[in-house]
Amino acid sequence: MRLSYAYGIITVSTMPHTRASTSGIRRAAQSAILERHAQRFRELKRDLEQLEYFCKGTVLKRMMKCGKAHCACASDPNKRHGPYYELTYKANGKTVNVKLSPEAAPLYKAASQQYRKLKNLFNRLEKLSQTILRYQAKLVQSQHRD
Repeated sequence: MRLSYAYGIITVSTMPHTRASTSGIRRAAQSAILERHAQRFRELKRDLEQLEYFCKGTVLKRMMKCGKAHCACASDPNKRHGPYYELTYKANGKTVNVKLSPEAAPLYKAASQQYRKLKNLFNRLEKLSQTILRYQAKLVQSQHRD
């Protein structure tokens, strides 16, 4: 039992307040949070294994004018020639366009969607990894102090 007196008030404490007990509780809470984040990280890594072939870029469906003055495509956008498919992406700061056959276009479209999914997963893994590293650093610091 501990008695303290301040400003005319007597306080009785029956449970001693020690730094070790509160830091132990805090450390256990941080460990639990760390484990939840680590579990989520493992789940995201499993999602990476589900990815199919991927490629950077966007598949475009284009309707073109042929350039002949008397062709219907010159005056009516609904009568343009096509569709023609292209994969477009950036390489070394330049836009690259690759012509695709109508049969290949769906394959490249699916691959470009897989690439966006990969980038999304990678960004989420990176943010989660940074969070985990912060918690691990705090745990190591608190163990070093005790």
